[in-house]
Amino acid sequence: MNRRTTVSGLLGLMITLGLAAASAAVAQTAPTQTAPAQPAQAAPAPTAPARVIPAANYVAVGVYYYEQGQFDQAYVAYRAAAEIDPRNTDALIGLGRSQVKLRLYSAGIETLRRLISIDSRNFDAYISLSQAYVQQYIGAGDRASVASNLNEALRVLTDAEAVAPAGASRNVPLSRVWNERGYVYKLQGDGTKAIEAFRQASTLNPDNSILLYNLGDMYYATGNIPQALDYLQQAVIVDPRDAYNRAYYAKLLALSGNLTAARPEAAQAARLAPKNAYAVGQYGVVSYLAKDTATARAQLTQAVTLDPLRYPEFYYYLGRLNLDSGELKAARENLTRAAALGSNTPEYLYYLGLSYERGAGAVAPDRLKARENYEAALKLSPSYRLAQEGLNRTR
Repeated sequence: MNRRTTVSGLLGLMITLGLAAASAAVAQTAPTQTAPAQPAQAAPAPTAPARVIPAANYVAVGVYYYEQGQFDQAYVAYRAAAEIDPRNTDALIGLGRSQVKLRLYSAGIETLRRLISIDSRNFDAYISLSQAYVQQYIGAGDRASVASNLNEALRVLTDAEAVAPAGASRNVPLSRVWNERGYVYKLQGDGTKAIEAFRQASTLNPDNSILLYNLGDMYYATGNIPQALDYLQQAVIVDPRDAYNRAYYAKLLALSGNLTAARPEAAQAARLAPKNAYAVGQYGVVSYLAKDTATARAQLTQAVTLDPLRYPEFYYYLGRLNLDSGELKAARENLTRAAALGSNTPEYLYYLGLSYERGAGAVAPDRLKARENYEAALKLSPSYRLAQEGLNRTR
């Protein structure tokens, strides 16, 4: 049965019932004309009982909206289902996940805890609760206030492992547990444990491109580009139409110096998903590294138009293009955005400092701002030689 057709029917049913209820309410409150007096013994006409919409219908609508990325609408539907049936596990897990997507982290955590208290062997509830702790940690303005979240996430994952299905079907759920552990270890800054967790996840579920991607990404984060390339290539082979994996693979090829192989891979990723900001932007990055400035500028500009807030890297490379061509005003604007969105990346601050150190035409140098950005870059990376040289020049 087609899910979209089924949910559309449920939506139609709910709309119909809602209109019927509204009509009944209007009928009850609308003014009436004076009617002849009825005999005292006349009994009132029986009224039909209001039809109650089952919780399962609201859950189905919640699933539909959640899959469409309309998390506010999903939240409303799941909440209605949970109010009708407070012990409905499908309603509670959908509600908890929707709350997390809407950044209602504390409420989401509480909902998922309630679900586990009702169904202590609900594997998905444990995974979702662990993810909620992680997302609250990532989204916190003051991470010290939620410092215990990552350890809580690991504790919940241990509980998830204990309730994973037995037998041959156990491997895939366990791969999810290890994959989530990998994310937590990465946030804790433990690259060795993160790699081991992602490797374990991929061993349990070897044909999953996301797990291969995560393992490759962790190898890149720890400076092992050959291993990163190996796993990203496997991810592309497993799922050749995944534009995200292919774009990342292309970028790593370019960074390793293999621009001949990188350019067609990046172009293919952008063709596969022309509205995917990451794929389009990495085509721009690869083009910049290959000194194809026209393609780089077009693709990077398109990427930040598609998603203005998610990828500081693309503003960084646009700023580099501006610097290369002497467009200092535009360089400062793009590099400021990069540094604001990626405040923990010293390269963004260094090049922002460089844009202020330089002057051209009506744009005067600003040695004070240059020095401030060089100092900020050095604070993040004390051994950053270029930033130290820039600071020495501007003192």
